Amino acid sequence: MNAYERAVWLALGALIVIIISGSLVRLTGSGLGCSDWPNCNNTRFIDVSSGHAAIEQINRLFTGVVALSVAGAVALSLLLAKPVRKITNNAILLVIGVIAQVIIGAYVVLTGLNPWTNMVHFLVSFMLVTAAVVLLNRTRTLSSGVPPIDRQDVALKKALFSSAMISVVLGTVVTGSGPHSGSEAVTRLDISVRFATQLHSIAVWITVAISVLLAIRARRSVERWGTEGARIQFLLFSLVSQGFIGYVQYFAGVPAHLVAIHIAGSVMVWLAVLAVFLPTTRLNVLD
Repeated sequence: MNAYERAVWLALGALIVIIISGSLVRLTGSGLGCSDWPNCNNTRFIDVSSGHAAIEQINRLFTGVVALSVAGAVALSLLLAKPVRKITNNAILLVIGVIAQVIIGAYVVLTGLNPWTNMVHFLVSFMLVTAAVVLLNRTRTLSSGVPPIDRQDVALKKALFSSAMISVVLGTVVTGSGPHSGSEAVTRLDISVRFATQLHSIAVWITVAISVLLAIRARRSVERWGTEGARIQFLLFSLVSQGFIGYVQYFAGVPAHLVAIHIAGSVMVWLAVLAVFLPTTRLNVLD
């Protein structure tokens, strides 16, 4: 692993961590721990005088770590022995995305944690993780070469990506209508939690069915399973684990600690989906 690949891993890790830390802000009811932006409140820029304020403040400060990591990815891309425009542009996209997230985050606070803006905030985080994974894959091609484009079951893998994306979106609807709003005073989506959960579950089960079908088809060929088997098994493991946690948290009354694990699991599932889907695209081709 070269220095630039390590820098991209750092950026990806920071983007994942802030998804989880942001969820902890909401799950601990600390969404309005800082009621202003960019100041924490109307008297202090930084305020850790209460637990809620400290949690929100730490999450805000960690945004600085994320910003530095993606800025570093841009700067280091220019210092490569042979700078590649697609890699630099990909890194710049991460910087633009993080700036957008700062603006969206400010709007979330200033609108009193409006659930719709919270949903956008979360979904943009997943878009940034996707962009970081693409950048990592592109970076790997500098040392290992561009892998051949996967032509096996492309339609199924596109369907997998689509159903997983819909599952994530519907998951934010469940959150927006559920009990963990980030503050007791926040309004929720005017949607039944039960109905939102049912829609989310349907999308997840479709994703599971597609994944099982992919596994069955891949197993028919020793050569194909040798290439794709590990990625598909990781996908199935992620989905089963996430589904188990999802049902347990629902029937347990959605306790905050299980919701936090479920959110972390959603990132794992998304990474597994990308590992199966991205090889079917031309995103690794740098010329």
